Amino acid sequence: MDSFLIWRLTGGKVHASDATNAGRTLLFDIAENQWDKGLLDLFDVPAALLPEVKDCADDFGVTDPTLFGAAIPILGVAGDQHAATIGQACFQPGMLKSTYGTGCFALLNTGKDLVRSKNRLLTTIAYRLDGETSYALEGSIFIAGAAVQWIRDGLKLVKHASETGPLARTSDPSQNVYMVPAFVGLGAPWWDAEARGAIYGLTRNSGPAEIARAALEAVCYQTRDLLEAMRKDWKGGGDTVLRVDGGMVASDWTMQFLADVLDAPVDRPVILETTALGAAWLAGAKAGVWPGMTEFAASWARDKRFEPEMDAAERRRKVKGWDAAVRRTLSV
Repeated sequence: MDSFLIWRLTGGKVHASDATNAGRTLLFDIAENQWDKGLLDLFDVPAALLPEVKDCADDFGVTDPTLFGAAIPILGVAGDQHAATIGQACFQPGMLKSTYGTGCFALLNTGKDLVRSKNRLLTTIAYRLDGETSYALEGSIFIAGAAVQWIRDGLKLVKHASETGPLARTSDPSQNVYMVPAFVGLGAPWWDAEARGAIYGLTRNSGPAEIARAALEAVCYQTRDLLEAMRKDWKGGGDTVLRVDGGMVASDWTMQFLADVLDAPVDRPVILETTALGAAWLAGAKAGVWPGMTEFAASWARDKRFEPEMDAAERRRKVKGWDAAVRRTLSV
């Protein structure tokens, strides 16, 4: 996608990509930072067809003046979640961010340490700047905000997604309803394409509030599964602080439950559109009109921190119930 856009924007003068997007093609050796000859041969892809791979902040040419009335330099390119990691200023090893849109994507910066996951996570390039590559462990959840959309559009329990949190707040705390939103299968760390969604623990007293709560809690439980896998894969981190962004994080109720189930602080930034912010910083830093990495990280501003408040025994009980629900949902 990026190389196509660059080609069209520059009037066919530049055929290039960046390391983060190249790493998503199954053709790029992220350790050597070059196209992999063995993979090219395997998939019968001629090397001559592939774009030049550049840093995330680099010279990608200028736009054709006829498009926008001026030749605009293209100086920043990064994949969606990589740009969000940059926008969250997760530049130090051990820093962690999670984006909540239709799905959820968590990335843990592992620095120069290319960690080959043994717990079914993705090893990826976080970003490449000035020729130096920083790596990350990534976990993908297929259904996050999509579960809220289903409650709104499918079940019609609410008219607006923003009503889900207040509805969940009114639920009966004595009920233990779990939703496993495997509408299109389960992503990391389960990777079960045949699993399908299920709701457990329903009683005659269960209603819209309990179902809404279960949907929001499911996103948090799935995030916990990802972070537990990351902790097993990489021992270099200290205390976990999760930086969050995306549409779902506007819900205070959901973010508080996330902190509770993770037993870790959750930081919501002032700027939630961190993907756009990360891409903008790459271009601005390369152009010299925005400060460097250290200054940019210092400018990151927190809107609110959610501290865990849940009793440890209650947390263990709830997580045990979630684990049982997932086991019952898996297809094998």
